[in-house]
Amino acid sequence: MHRSLNPASRLHQEAIQFRIILASTYPFFLVAALVQRTIPQARSAMPQRRRSVFAEARAMAVSAIPFVFMG
Repeated sequence: MHRSLNPASRLHQEAIQFRIILASTYPFFLVAALVQRTIPQARSAMPQRRRSVFAEARAMAVSAIPFVFMG
């Protein structure tokens, strides 16, 4: 079957798919970020600026999502 979608429409569909996958995986990564915060880690000599738990969860989700589209 031949697709007749123009490139703009295809990009829009991919953006929608990305948002759906982000919304569905975000709760998992939020739990992972919370667990990561509760586990004591060795503190480095230099103090690190930390993102919020929500920003950390979003960053983890956004970095993992491209693997869904590979293959």
